[in-house]
Amino acid sequence: MGIFKLRKNKKYSYTPRYYKSNEDGSSPFEIKHKFDDQRKTIGSNGLKSKFTNVLDELKEEPNREANRRILIIVAVLLLVFLAIIEFDLSIFFS
Repeated sequence: MGIFKLRKNKKYSYTPRYYKSNEDGSSPFEIKHKFDDQRKTIGSNGLKSKFTNVLDELKEEPNREANRRILIIVAVLLLVFLAIIEFDLSIFFS
């Protein structure tokens, strides 16, 4: 039955009448992500290979400013949350 099968998207291949292709053969009408050329995780098939590629990328180029900014944002949000639920912060200080 067709209850559990997903619909496949229709493909539309449009080539204009007076079209000159690029040297590399890519179409200007092709929709792709902005950073496809720099990412290693695009071509991998399995979830494990994607995860290991992401971890490798994080190890190669650590962005300390972004990590510091994320930690500050998480700390501020945590303090706001603790203030909202009226948690007694005096247990951390003597």
